[in-house]
Amino acid sequence: MNARLLRHVLNLWPPFLFSGVHVRAIDADYRHASVELRLRPWNRNYVGTHFGGSLFAMTDPFWMLLAMNALGRDYIVWDKAGEIEFVKPGRSHVQARFDLDQATVQALRDATAGGDKLLHWFDTDVVDDTGDVVARVRKQLYIRRKKRARPAA
Repeated sequence: MNARLLRHVLNLWPPFLFSGVHVRAIDADYRHASVELRLRPWNRNYVGTHFGGSLFAMTDPFWMLLAMNALGRDYIVWDKAGEIEFVKPGRSHVQARFDLDQATVQALRDATAGGDKLLHWFDTDVVDDTGDVVARVRKQLYIRRKKRARPAA
């Protein structure tokens, strides 16, 4: 699926649509993505700040999607673990940016070239309108090169 179509699909995906998550951009080469979450009555918690589940959800699929598409069909990529640290209350519009550089892609390829699995952590800050960090999110991906089919004897 091309990145533009994926962005539209994600914006209509019920977990994002109903929590107020908006995917602003996914670059055509799947190396960068940006997501935002506006504070609305339906995504506030009891004390009027961003619901923590929405903050985590807005970051959830992006490292996997970027890595899958950057590495290509010869790799298995899936989410293994996730963590979130709430740094300060989110009282305004928040956003997150994901940048998968070529050096990281090459390091992932090198580490899995022999067929070994790799567990790799990616970090993302969720920031508010003033640039202050509201939450720090870590996602661990499982990455392995697919085993090649053996020719029939």
